[in-house]
Amino acid sequence: MLLAALTFVLDACAVPNVNGVAATSPESQPLVGAHGPLSTARSREILDALKRQSPNSDILDRHLAIEQAVTGVPLIAGNRTTILHDGGQTFAAMFDAIRGAQASINLEFYTFEDVESGGEYLGALLVAKRAQGVAVNILYDSFGSTDTPPAFLNALRGAGCLVLEYNPIDPLKARGAYLPNDRDHRKLLVVDGTTAFVGGVNLYTGYQAHPHTEFVGSGGDTALFWHDTDLEIQGPAVAALQKLFVQHWTDQGGPSLDQSTFFPPLRREGNEVLHVLGSTPSQPVPAYYATILSAITNAEQRIWLTTAYFVPTDDEVDDLENAARRGVDVRLMLPSQSDSPSAFDVGRSYYDDLMESGVKIYEIQNEVLHSKTAVIDGVWSVIGSSNFDHRSVLFNDEVDVIVLGRATAGQLETEFQADEAKSRAIDTTTWSDRSFSERIRELLARLWQSML
Repeated sequence: MLLAALTFVLDACAVPNVNGVAATSPESQPLVGAHGPLSTARSREILDALKRQSPNSDILDRHLAIEQAVTGVPLIAGNRTTILHDGGQTFAAMFDAIRGAQASINLEFYTFEDVESGGEYLGALLVAKRAQGVAVNILYDSFGSTDTPPAFLNALRGAGCLVLEYNPIDPLKARGAYLPNDRDHRKLLVVDGTTAFVGGVNLYTGYQAHPHTEFVGSGGDTALFWHDTDLEIQGPAVAALQKLFVQHWTDQGGPSLDQSTFFPPLRREGNEVLHVLGSTPSQPVPAYYATILSAITNAEQRIWLTTAYFVPTDDEVDDLENAARRGVDVRLMLPSQSDSPSAFDVGRSYYDDLMESGVKIYEIQNEVLHSKTAVIDGVWSVIGSSNFDHRSVLFNDEVDVIVLGRATAGQLETEFQADEAKSRAIDTTTWSDRSFSERIRELLARLWQSML
């Protein structure tokens, strides 16, 4: 009976098949700018300028073509981006943006708690902004925010903020179909329709610990400092992120939103070309999954991937191993400890085969790694909420932003090398010496990998 139930669960969690996508010329799909679609000539001008910044212009051209072909979602030019490190930088930047809000603050987070920055608490700041007439709309995941005190959420509601629970775990609160396994894993903040934040950083009190000291976050068990990455964006791409928020809110049956100030005219803020991807299980192939596999398959020089939960699909493993075999420098930055022991064990169960193919593996030490980033060929980068795991493909709603160009890629490569310096390189000799009990845990964890 148990075996039959297990077989049913695993069969129901089939990963979608991703076939190779034929690249098309970038000229065939013009970019989108601050005032809508750009002309073919203007698109070509921007792409040529982008390629002149890169010593690998032919590789960039290839990634540009593939990126536009894979999902049909347009690339958006004219943006400024800032990489934010860990909770300290991210909370400070978010609080500054919220403090300056004039019209609207839209938050969508897997974990939503009353975090603090510089002695100021998020709840008090949001209540103050609402008192000033700023609309505050909050969409939080029911499971990810299990430890959030109801009093905190009720205080926000009492102040006039709109607060919506995504797919309530309590079946009595369910709106429509009861979907306890489908989660909103996004981390998204949009302020005034002009500034947005995406990445791996939750509004989670655990990030408030000082590096390399212990903390107790959300009343949970003692753990180490959380290492993470976020991206701040100004420019035309913010409208695409705002649309994702509105669509999610509407799909969840939230109260009507006054959108009159959500989409202000946006001007060119910088030179970054972005691809905004909102992935959901309802898509035949989630947008990010198709994009990351295509980028890996077409990589020519290097793939440097950082992920908190490495529970790869068969296609992801095959594509990484094939890339390494054809001479691509494939490096994985993974945790040495995790808040998900099962996911941690699954990831380690793949080390032998990956290393045999030539993949280099590093485990970061003395920190809980939570970043979700990748940089490919020094020209293609992604920062978002998607992990390299089954859940991000099968069950989670995610948001990721691909950045095309050398500047952001260079910053992420520098950060990857800095993480290497505080990591342990895994080698086949020492790895083969791990204990029998570790190997058994890895094998058992594999049975449930499609649920992790």
